[in-house]
Amino acid sequence: MPFVSHRAKLSLSDAELAELTRISSARTESAVRVLRSKILLLYSHGATVSAIARDLGIDRPRVELAISKAISFGVLLSLDDLPGRGRPAALTPEGRAWVVSLACQKPKDFGYSYELWTTDLLAKHVRSYCGEAGHPSLSKLARGTISKILSASEVQPHKVRYYLERRDPEFDQKMAQVLYTYKEVQIWRDTGPPEGLAAVISYDEKPGIQAIKNTAPDLPPVPGKHRTVSRDHEYERHGTLSLLAGIDLLSGAVLAIVRDRHRSLEFTEFLDLVDSQYPENTKVRIILDNDSAHISKEVRRYLEGKPNRFEFVFTPKHGSWLNIVESFFAKMTNTMLRGIRVASKEEMSRRIELYIREVNQTPVIFKWKYNLDDIQVA
Repeated sequence: MPFVSHRAKLSLSDAELAELTRISSARTESAVRVLRSKILLLYSHGATVSAIARDLGIDRPRVELAISKAISFGVLLSLDDLPGRGRPAALTPEGRAWVVSLACQKPKDFGYSYELWTTDLLAKHVRSYCGEAGHPSLSKLARGTISKILSASEVQPHKVRYYLERRDPEFDQKMAQVLYTYKEVQIWRDTGPPEGLAAVISYDEKPGIQAIKNTAPDLPPVPGKHRTVSRDHEYERHGTLSLLAGIDLLSGAVLAIVRDRHRSLEFTEFLDLVDSQYPENTKVRIILDNDSAHISKEVRRYLEGKPNRFEFVFTPKHGSWLNIVESFFAKMTNTMLRGIRVASKEEMSRRIELYIREVNQTPVIFKWKYNLDDIQVA
């Protein structure tokens, strides 16, 4: 006589069938939910408990439990563990909060040599002082649990993310002045600058350009064999150079000099270069930072000798990102200077000057966009 099961049948609605089908083949669902979905799908199609256990490689009690839960509590609810399952939580909410509060302080404040916590150090500290703090449940706290507590609270005391504190009380005012100048330049590109203004220049220095020499020649790529340039690991240093450069925001032309240093002396040399490029009896507006080399006695003495020739617009302290010339420096770093090797500082200087000439053959007008729509020019 054939076996006849007296277990209740499992009837699935169209929505339940679609959801079980989706979960059973999903890669982002937990393995338990996927397995239980497969069990219920097979049972709803008439498979026996023994056949399901054999096909899925599990034991009968596990299949029977999944089916019983689905019949008793509902199909979708049975995919998850019922409330109350597992060992009761040993850690109290107060204990977890104490751990997080420790992580938000520095270990040196507790007498350690460390500047930042490690999970091991924090776990040892918690186990040593949890009794005194009134949290005895933490006496066996492990590193892994520490990580879970901190992760749940979105705290990473072992990492440092840098920020820039505004140390210039006039930051907003100076930024507005720079943005106002950019807005004027945007208008003057169409209408031309006002009478008496020759140019608006964005200026800064790029120091520390290294002159590095290969100790062995580079090997070119070989099709089908070597895809890239091959370079020996050893090299020689020949010192550094400073590029003093400004971009004419109306024409895109780059004015630049290359020197060993970037003191007031070199800055006045750059001003001489600018002075020679534009008609006399006109004004040149220069956007620059308030580095000491730009406001020294030597520079002030130079400016007194050329009255009404230059007008400085200073960016805020730690606001060099407001200076458009930084975009030019970034482009230069990622292109011409990337991987450069030279035999001497003199060659490096010549290569940079050649690059400036190449740029000026097809000048690019750098445009500022950030917050510019909010600026109104009278």
